[in-house]
Formats: sequence, C-alpha cells, structure tokens
Amino acid sequence: MSVVAILNYTYDDYVNWEGEWELIEGIPVSMAPAPMRIHQNIATELLFVLKSSLDEESCPKCMLSYENDWKVSEETVLRPDIVLVCDDEHEAYLTKAPKIVVEILSPSTAKKDETVKFDIYEAEGVQYYILVYPDDLKAKVYSLKDGKFIKVADFTHEVLDFDDLECNITLDFKKVFQRFRH
Repeated sequence: MSVVAILNYTYDDYVNWEGEWELIEGIPVSMAPAPMRIHQNIATELLFVLKSSLDEESCPKCMLSYENDWKVSEETVLRPDIVLVCDDEHEAYLTKAPKIVVEILSPSTAKKDETVKFDIYEAEGVQYYILVYPDDLKAKVYSLKDGKFIKVADFTHEVLDFDDLECNITLDFKKVFQRFRH
C-alpha cells in the first residue's frame, strides 16, 4: 500500500515564493506570464472609468485597487485584477471581501476565473463579480443575491449602476471598450 503525501501550503509559505502565484485551498497556482497589452490596457480603462465615477466624499473608506493580494484564509490567497474595497486598512493585503471584483480573462486563466474563483468569490460574499472578455470586448456581470451569484447581464456598451452598494459608483462599458473597437 502506498501513501501519497499532499503538501498543504499556507500564507506564510506563499509570501516567500518567487514569481507570481496564488494559493487556493493550500495548493499553489502559478499565475499566467505577464498579461497581453490589451489586458493591461483594458484594466487601465476600467480603473479610470470606475475611479472617475466614485464619489469619494460620500465613500471615504472605499478604494479601488489593482492586483492586490486578498488573504481569504491561511490556505487561500488570491490576486484579483481590480477590486473596490471598503473599510479594509491592512497594509500588506486585503482582509475583507471586496464589494466589486473584476477579472480580465486570458486563455490561461479563463477556466479558473469562471469556476474556482467564481465559487470562492461567491462563498466569501463579494457583491459584484465582473468577468471581462478582452477578445469579445464584453463583460459578464454577476450580483450576489441570497448567497448566490445571479447573472445581471452581458455588457458591451451599457452603463452598470451599482445601486445597492453604499458607494455611489457606475461603470460605463462603452467608455471602457471604445478605444479597442475598430
């Protein structure tokens, strides 16, 4: 009889690794090589459009952020592309579920973003999960209702009002994608 030992890594291991990693339920997951330019450019547009619409006076404890670690647990550390977080003042990593998570998909991350991360974000109480498909210039938006993600819609040119968040914020997908349309 053979016994297979499975290593279960924690955040303390994660912080010592070289390269780009996420940690999901104790299992190291290598992140894709540097994103394609369209990925980075769409991320920049998303951040700009979101930041432009965020009323910081009415929401002083909320902040948009790009590629920060979120320590979900000792065994799970994720690095979403873009997040809106409120009342999280830890300096090294995020400690609370973001209100909004945006993942910009690439061929190497799509399956993980659409399944594994989808389930984690849902279980952790992320209010909005946005999957952006750069090749299609489309976003799929999910909203948390009664503990489950419900698809809001696909967005290409529309404006999304986050009307159930305490922050006054919108996302105009026409502005986000307009530079990439031919």
